[in-house]
Amino acid sequence: MRRRLVVALVVVLVLACAVIGADRLVNARTFQLGGDLVHRVETAEKVVALTFDDGPSDKTESVLDVLREQQVRATFFLVGTDLHAQPALGRKIVADGHQVGNHSYTHSRMVFTGSGTVASEIERTDAEVRAAGYQGDIHFRPPYGKKLWTLPRYLAEHHRTTIMWDVEPETDPGIAGDADAVVRAVAETVRPGSIVLLHPMNEYNKATVTALPRIISELRGQGYRFVTVDELLRLR
Repeated sequence: MRRRLVVALVVVLVLACAVIGADRLVNARTFQLGGDLVHRVETAEKVVALTFDDGPSDKTESVLDVLREQQVRATFFLVGTDLHAQPALGRKIVADGHQVGNHSYTHSRMVFTGSGTVASEIERTDAEVRAAGYQGDIHFRPPYGKKLWTLPRYLAEHHRTTIMWDVEPETDPGIAGDADAVVRAVAETVRPGSIVLLHPMNEYNKATVTALPRIISELRGQGYRFVTVDELLRLR
């Protein structure tokens, strides 16, 4: 029975790749082969979730200072190796009341990887997140947003939610290095229930740190309030 199930799943994967295209399937923001994926939540409420990938890094304190001053709670998708290297910053993120998610242990592309590698990447990071004191559900965000079969299957089997995004200004090279452009891109594309992806803790995204307080001010001016991913999921 198990062999038949595996064969059937392989057939589904092959057909999906043929119909959708392997590259589109790997990079899809709104779809994956199995399990729960959320890229935004359909709601009439003007709520938005700010999410930060990677780190913690030496820029984490600056990000936390902005969020504290603006009284905003956000969601941090942290990398296990970085969290292991700087556990005090992880504890500060948790102490400030932010949500913490899993962004893998080594930030490697998790597409053509075995089940053992997937389990190790996720479970080692979970351990670091718990060591930082975080007690809530730990959602997962794939490095580079890439996934195919093994990763979604693991997440589905362990009742984990894949968190993607619908607003990503930094992916446009004409925007990423310009704080004004980052603010405009977020303000113009956000919708009620949006999940915004930012990388303010990366060395090459200095403009995002500058843009962050202005993004918050701009969205508040549009009538938005800020929620964590968990709070957003409760509106589904």
